[in-house]
Amino acid sequence: MATQTPTQRRAAAKKAAATRKRNTASTSARTATTNARTATSTTAKAEAKGLQALALQAERVVLIPVGAALTARDNVVENVKPFTSRDTAEREITRLQKRVATNLRKFERRGSTARNQLQRQVKRNRTQAERFVRRNRRSVESQVKSTRKDIETQVRTARKDIERGATEFVSNVTNNFA
Repeated sequence: MATQTPTQRRAAAKKAAATRKRNTASTSARTATTNARTATSTTAKAEAKGLQALALQAERVVLIPVGAALTARDNVVENVKPFTSRDTAEREITRLQKRVATNLRKFERRGSTARNQLQRQVKRNRTQAERFVRRNRRSVESQVKSTRKDIETQVRTARKDIERGATEFVSNVTNNFA
C-alpha cells in the first residue's frame, strides 16, 4: 500500500469524519423528529467539513507543481553558483579535474589488482593441472612397467615351455624312428 502524505491523511480524515457525521445526522433525523433541528445543523457542519476536504485536495493540486518548480529552480541555482565568477569557475574546474584524476588512479589500481588476481589464479590452476598430469603419468607409467614385466615373464615362460615341448617332441620323434 502506498504511503500517504500528511495532507492526504488530513483530507481523508476530514472526509471520513464528514461522512460519519452525515450518516449520524441522517440516522438521527429518521429516528427522532424532535431532533430535526439538531440534525439539520449537524448536516450543515458535515457538509462544511466535506467542503474543507475538497478544498484541501484542490490546494494540493496547485501546490505540487509549484513545489516541483521551486525545487528545480533551487537545483539549477545551486549547480550554476560555482560558475558565476571567473575565480570560482576556475576553482571548480580545478577541483573537478583533481576528482577525475583521483578516480582514474582508483580505477587503474582496481584494474591492476584484478589483473594480478587473475594471473595468480591462472598460475595456480596451471600448477594444479601440471601436478595432476604428472601424478597420472607416473601412475600410468608404473602400470605399464608392471604390465610389461608381467607380459615379458609370461612370454619367457611360454617360450621355455614351447622350447621344452619342441625338444621333447623332437626327442620323441627321433626315439620313435630310431
